[in-house]
Amino acid sequence: MADTDPNKSYVALFGWSLRAIAGVAKFNRKYVVVAPSWAEQYAKENDIPFIAWDFERLNERSWEIAKILQDEGVEVAVPLYEETVEWAGAVNAVLQNKPRLLSQAMLFRDKALMKRRAQLAGIRVGIFEEAHDRVDVVRFLKRVNQTLLKLDGDPNDPIHFKAFDKAGCLGHRVIRTVDDVENISDDEFPALLESHLDGWEFACEVFIHNRKIRFLNISEYVHLGYSVFIPASPKLEAYREQITREIEKLIEAFDIDYGLIHPEYFIANDGVMYFGEVAYRVPGGNAFELMERAYGFNAYQGQVLVMDPKATDEEIEAFFPKEVVDAKGHAGCFLVYPRRRVVSEMQIPEETENDPYFEYHDLAPPLEQKVSKRAAFGNHWGTCYFFGPDADRMKEVLLEQEERDFYT
Repeated sequence: MADTDPNKSYVALFGWSLRAIAGVAKFNRKYVVVAPSWAEQYAKENDIPFIAWDFERLNERSWEIAKILQDEGVEVAVPLYEETVEWAGAVNAVLQNKPRLLSQAMLFRDKALMKRRAQLAGIRVGIFEEAHDRVDVVRFLKRVNQTLLKLDGDPNDPIHFKAFDKAGCLGHRVIRTVDDVENISDDEFPALLESHLDGWEFACEVFIHNRKIRFLNISEYVHLGYSVFIPASPKLEAYREQITREIEKLIEAFDIDYGLIHPEYFIANDGVMYFGEVAYRVPGGNAFELMERAYGFNAYQGQVLVMDPKATDEEIEAFFPKEVVDAKGHAGCFLVYPRRRVVSEMQIPEETENDPYFEYHDLAPPLEQKVSKRAAFGNHWGTCYFFGPDADRMKEVLLEQEERDFYT
C-alpha cells in the first residue's frame, strides 16, 4: 500500500473489483473496501482493508452502514457498480451532511426520472414513457409509428424497452412488432420505453471536480455491444466543443459537484446531439483499461481523486493528461461471442494474432460445449485488446474480428 496523505479524504470503495483495489492501494488515499461477505476471506489473506456488506435493495439498514463508516472515519463513498450507486449516495448524504446526494443518486438509477430531469433542463431527448404492462408497450409502439406517418404494411420504426435500474444494456430489448411484445415476461415491468434515435452513438467518461470538467474522454463505438476504442477518431473528436457544452448542461441539470459520470449521446444526421442516459460509476466496455493504455493514468485513481472534495486544483492538473494530444495511440477492445451453438475449444484466429494492432486477450477454454442464447449485449466470453496509431485502421481491425471464430 502506498503512503497515505492525512490531508486527503479517507474513501470507501463500494463493490468488489480487484482492478479498482490495485489502483487505489497504490494511491495516496486511505481506503476500505465495502463488499459482500464472500470476498472477506480473500481480503483478509491479502491485507485488503474490508467491511462486509450485502447490497440488497436500499432499505432502513442503509443508516447502519453509514454509521459504521462514519465511526471508522470514512469521508467519501465511491460506487464501482450500478448496484452500489444508490448505496453510495445514501452514505455520502450522511458522511458529507448533504441530504440531496441520495436524491441525486436515485436520479442516476432510474432511467425514466433521469430523462425527465434532463428534459426539464432543456436537454434534447427522444420520446419516452414508462410501461407497467405489455398493453403499454403495444400502445407506445403504435403511437410512435402513427406519429411517423407509417401506413398499413410499412415496417415499424423500432422502439426500445429498457430496465429502469440495470447497468448498460441489461434488460434492453428492441421491439419492432406486437409479436415481440409477447416475449416480455411480467417480471421485467415496470420499464422505460424509448423511441429509436438514428445517428452516431458514442459514450463519454467525464471526471468532474468542484463542478468543472477535469478530464473528458470520448469513447467511439465501432459496433455497440462488440467494440469500442479511445481516443475517438478525428471525425468524432471534431464535435468535442459541442459535446463539452452538452456535458456542462448535464452537470447543471443533475447538480453534480464531484465524481465520474458516463453519459451516452447520439449525433443525428443534422448534427443535433441527443442525450441517451448517464451513469455515475465505472463504465462498462473496459473503458478504464483502455484509458490507461492510451494515456498512461489509472482511471480508478482518477475517480477517487475527483470524488475527494479535499483534492486541490494543482493535484488534479498534475494527475490528468491533456485529452487526445497526450494519447500514445488508440486503444480498442473487442468483446468475443461464440458464433456457433456448440463449441469445444478456444483458438485465437491466426489473422488476429498476427495483426500488428493485436496485444492480448483474456479468453479461456469453454467450460461447457453448448452456447447459451445471448441476452441483450451481455454474455460475452472474453475480450481481445488492440493498440495502434491510426483510428481508421483501428475501426477496420475491430470490425474484422466479427467475422472470425474464436471458439470452434
